Amino acid sequence: PRLRYMVSFYALVDLIAIAPFYFAQLVTVDVEMLRVLRILRLMRMAKFSRLIIPAWHEFHELNQGRSFRAKLYALLEPTGHSGKLHIYVDNFIVFWVLLSIACVILESVSEIRAIFSTHFLWIDTIAFSIFTLEYLARIYTAPENPEHRERLSPRLAYASSGAALIDLITILPFILEAIWANTLDLRFLRVFRLARMLKLTRYTTATSTLLKVVKREWQVIFASVFVMMLLVILTASLGYLLEHPAQPDKFENIPQAIYWAVITLASVGYGDISPVTPLGRTLTVVLSLTGIGIFAIPAGLLASAFTDQLRIDREAFRRTLVQALQDGEMDPREREEIMVEAERLHLTKVEYDQLMEDAAREHREQMKSESIQLGHLMLDAQTHPALAAEQFRILWLQLALLAQALDRETLKAHLQTQGMQEGGIEQALAALDANLVTDQRRSL
Repeated sequence: PRLRYMVSFYALVDLIAIAPFYFAQLVTVDVEMLRVLRILRLMRMAKFSRLIIPAWHEFHELNQGRSFRAKLYALLEPTGHSGKLHIYVDNFIVFWVLLSIACVILESVSEIRAIFSTHFLWIDTIAFSIFTLEYLARIYTAPENPEHRERLSPRLAYASSGAALIDLITILPFILEAIWANTLDLRFLRVFRLARMLKLTRYTTATSTLLKVVKREWQVIFASVFVMMLLVILTASLGYLLEHPAQPDKFENIPQAIYWAVITLASVGYGDISPVTPLGRTLTVVLSLTGIGIFAIPAGLLASAFTDQLRIDREAFRRTLVQALQDGEMDPREREEIMVEAERLHLTKVEYDQLMEDAAREHREQMKSESIQLGHLMLDAQTHPALAAEQFRILWLQLALLAQALDRETLKAHLQTQGMQEGGIEQALAALDANLVTDQRRSL
């Protein structure tokens, strides 16, 4: 087994990853050979094949018979056909987003820019190419998106969406700099490359959940903001009245006093503006203590609402599972939608299995309750013998039709889900077989 592994593809990749180091240590090499060995160290990237190749095989199996556009959409968006390869594509894009943002930040340091300016340019060019390909691919696969599939022009509908506009903003500065670099000073556009951070909102549900919370609790948030603005204006006016005679240069007017009120209310206190009169200092103390509660109340409300929204989303997901199990099984479309929602909620396998088990238990309880209610509708044979016999005949005919439409194991499984015991099922099926044989003899 060891020899077989040593000649396998993954073992050769591991050997190539470490061979240049040992070769340079054991053998005397010239400068040119040393450069070649350094280039060979890039082969270490091939170690990612341990992850990519199995993910590619899984993706290929999940997408057999599907169109190229559907496969590309499964790579970009979480679906039931995405598999692990979609996760690796997302991680690859996130890596380049973070790397490009780090380069923009480091490029603002003149000492670092003087040394690595060429490297920053290459990294920005590669990032621009990757983001452009992603943007074009998402435009191309827009007809596969359920949100835009029914639109008159799915691609135009997606291109005007917020996510697509963010993608466009991330690549637009590079294009404008390349076109008008020699005619206009567009260095200020480099700052807009930091907008690439907004691309990260696509890969987390926290932003969408926060937007839901803000929409649901906007009245409470508006009330808190209104009280905060009212308090700022009142304290700024009082601060101006109390401190303007003593410090006309710092409390020159009410707008300038608003700056002092805000930093005091936020408990920041930069120290560039501070009261000197006793009443002004007393007002500052009261304002600082009030600011603790003013900022804590909306923060607590948002935190509580955020937790409630997560609970609501999971409860909605559980109801979706129960609804999907109404017919006893999930069709491929239902399974794909459920997997997409589970991935959006970042549910672990344990959490998903637990929710699935809860949904199945609730479905069984509903079926049992319906069965009990149906049992209450049964007529008393002693009180209404004729009607009870007619009801039995109708139920027997329905069971016979089921036996003709379904195979024996499927019929037994359905009867078991209704709460019938194994012995009763066997007796009913035996009686049904005997009745069918009798009917066939009569027909002959």
